[in-house]
Amino acid sequence: MNIKVIIDQKVLEVEMDERKTAEEILVELSLDLPYKVLLCKVDNTYRSLSHKITHPCTIEYLDMRNNYAWLVYQNSLVFVYKKAVKDVLGNVKVAIENSLNKGLYTTLKTSITKEMIFAIEKRMRELVDSKLEIVKERVDLKELMDLSENALDKERTRLIHSLSDIQDIEIYSLQGMKELFYSILVPNTSYLAHFELVPYRNGILLRFPHSSIPNEVPVYEDQKLLYDAFSEATRWERLMEVNYVSDLNEKIRDGKYEDLIMLQEALHEKKISDIADVIKRENKRIILISGPSSSGKTSFAKRLCIQLQVIGLKPLYLGTDDYFVDRDQTAVDENGEKDFESIGAVDVDLFNAHLNALLSGERVDLPKYDFIHGIKRLGCRVVSLERNQPIIIEGIHALNGTLTKGVEDREKYKIYISPLTQLNIDRSNRIPTTDARMLRRLVRDYQFRGRDAVATIQDWPKVRKGEDRNIFPFIAEADIFFNTNYIYEIAVLKKYALPLLKSVERSQKEYAEAQRMLSFLKFFETMEEDQMIANNSILREFIGGSVLVK
Repeated sequence: MNIKVIIDQKVLEVEMDERKTAEEILVELSLDLPYKVLLCKVDNTYRSLSHKITHPCTIEYLDMRNNYAWLVYQNSLVFVYKKAVKDVLGNVKVAIENSLNKGLYTTLKTSITKEMIFAIEKRMRELVDSKLEIVKERVDLKELMDLSENALDKERTRLIHSLSDIQDIEIYSLQGMKELFYSILVPNTSYLAHFELVPYRNGILLRFPHSSIPNEVPVYEDQKLLYDAFSEATRWERLMEVNYVSDLNEKIRDGKYEDLIMLQEALHEKKISDIADVIKRENKRIILISGPSSSGKTSFAKRLCIQLQVIGLKPLYLGTDDYFVDRDQTAVDENGEKDFESIGAVDVDLFNAHLNALLSGERVDLPKYDFIHGIKRLGCRVVSLERNQPIIIEGIHALNGTLTKGVEDREKYKIYISPLTQLNIDRSNRIPTTDARMLRRLVRDYQFRGRDAVATIQDWPKVRKGEDRNIFPFIAEADIFFNTNYIYEIAVLKKYALPLLKSVERSQKEYAEAQRMLSFLKFFETMEEDQMIANNSILREFIGGSVLVK
């Protein structure tokens, strides 16, 4: 039986005369690899390393540099963490809350001491060193219901009740402890060598390597702004009485989601109004708005402009895209392709000169970038500012000090926005913010840019790499964080995303990622009726019908 193996950009042909697991094949190859392989793709379908190979196929092995492999590591580590907590503390409930401080913020239903954290981490390392098997098994919903009820897991029980189109599901066991994970896990605990526990606020940070450096836990940095944003999201959840997906599913199924939509929009509007008040009170002239792809930057910026007008200010909207250097002067990246994502693609000197001229009351001939010919054109927009008139600047480099290096910091107010997905499937399974943004982009690309799911999925790793380089390092520069997430948005996006994801064919490389997205969407009821969503909602930027983005 001939097997084609792809690993670390190498292609190998392997002859196999008996059934073996993907892990056994990898061991026999005895390759000197830079990082630990965590899962594989078999004919464009994600599979565990414990998957049996029974026919000629192509196996692609993936380490933590692959985004899904990174999630596999995280979820596997969560399982070991929950097992260690149970071994040390007994049946104490553990909740995986959100991504924070280069790790996961977790809470326990008990008072936490440093000695307790030390004991849990020690037990985790014992479990890892013991190379314990993590066993996958498929159960029907009745058996899963019994397991959940026996464990007094009310959230899990309610989730199962809320599922309408799932007959059976995969669970994992570790030394008799059974858990539901919607992702693949590693075959055994020895794959999870790199981690640390850190006490934080009222919980514990479970920290692990970043995908860019798979063999070491990154240097700790306190992301207080994100913690405050997640705390605010938790308060909003309580107001809306939606803590887990099961709560949302019940409201959708019972037709009780209209108040939810109106309340969420009201919370967004109040927050934007409060930001406008701060800008006026502190007399900020340069308003900088940044965030990763599909955050809703354009809609947010325009809603902020409206709120500033309500309190007597007349903001000038200034786009950084109009300050791109001429295309023939654009630098190239490590692959020899023109790098339109880096700060070097922007004519920073001209941008700063124009900002200072505007702040001084001078008339300025603002450029308009001609994307067809790749040049800046002048004479299209000559403006000057009135006294105290603010400038709204939105773009991926807005928080990078280089962009506004010629402007004094006291003039600036810096806003970071992103859809932080606080709503989790249950206590163990969270929806990564990157997945929520990818869903937004998937729907928007198809609706307004004529791009199918394959093109969006294909581009996503490059988009994420650009964010890691150009956006995320500057989060700490922000004065305030605005969470553009809607607690019900995945239920809304599901209707638009399902046919797009299902259209990806098995023969296409992007099939595995499409199937992964479908695997967590099945936990959400679909919100078929979305007419209640306001036409100035940030969500409309993605599903259509926006009066702000045309």
